[in-house]
Amino acid sequence: MTQEHIRLGIISFAHGHIHRYIDEIKKFPDADIVVAWDDDLKRGIENTFKYHLDWESNLENLLARTDIDAVFITSPTNKHAEHCIMAAKAKKHILLQKPMALSLAACDSIIKAVNENQVKFSMCHQMRADPINQKIKALLDEKAVGNLTIVRRRHAINVLLNPNWATPDNWHLDPVQNMGMFMDDASHATDWFNWMFGRPTSVIAEIDNIVTDVAPDDNGVAIYRFEGGIMGILLNSSTQLAAQSTTEIYGDNGTIIQDYGDAPSSHLPVKEAPLRLYQKGMSEWKAFDFPVAPHHTRISAVPRPLIDYLKDRGAPLATAEDGRVAIEMVLGAYESAKSGIRFHFPRQ
Repeated sequence: MTQEHIRLGIISFAHGHIHRYIDEIKKFPDADIVVAWDDDLKRGIENTFKYHLDWESNLENLLARTDIDAVFITSPTNKHAEHCIMAAKAKKHILLQKPMALSLAACDSIIKAVNENQVKFSMCHQMRADPINQKIKALLDEKAVGNLTIVRRRHAINVLLNPNWATPDNWHLDPVQNMGMFMDDASHATDWFNWMFGRPTSVIAEIDNIVTDVAPDDNGVAIYRFEGGIMGILLNSSTQLAAQSTTEIYGDNGTIIQDYGDAPSSHLPVKEAPLRLYQKGMSEWKAFDFPVAPHHTRISAVPRPLIDYLKDRGAPLATAEDGRVAIEMVLGAYESAKSGIRFHFPRQ
């Protein structure tokens, strides 16, 4: 898709991250958002007016337009497969908000539609757009801490403690539209683990409501095992107010620590460097020169690589197959929490 200017449509304003995507793309000289559709008429019209976009009341009409090349799909999660299939059949390239879908069958239907119609596809997995996470990936690729043993990654927010967000009409809290908060938010961290270490072999997990009852679950911990025996601890919470270290990576030759990598840690920063490395024989931590950035900077960083990908100037942030693995990891954790036993992922 080699062209100088990318024109996009929006399928639903349901997911709040679309607002930051729009704000960023407005700054780009090589991309425009042209038109939007939403099954919520009030939400759709209000936002198309706010952003000075064309409004289409019929999704088929939006997808038939010749003045758009690609679509952001930011609808409720249970609609992702339906909307991706429609977009692919209309030969529109697809930028899909996480989570990919609520079942592996739905993920597979998206992959099939994308492949059959030969359209570009990328998940909007924000952790891959973060320079600090990119540096962690580079350190792991060069085996900076030797043989890995245990990795802990937290991805947390405090939304279930916010009465203005945790309302009965919020689709994020609906088990039909979004399954649960572990599905909704831990998919960030499962994608991070897959990106760093590959697909896991098994998981054992606890996912439950502990301090709230407005969503199907509010906290969860999953322990994944990876090739070579690495233990990956995923801590997902929707009720955390403050924190510091987001990532801890331990190897037999050193340690990597990341701070300020999720909402509770980045809104109350302290004075530690955001990324630090210790290697055997050092007398002190090596600090990397990254700015302390609020959580929303990772969301704002998503559109640029996506536009570059659509212009054949880079790779997708995360492929459809990556999106499927992130969902497989979430569903495996739910199954383990439900059964109380370890879940083994099928061999591929």
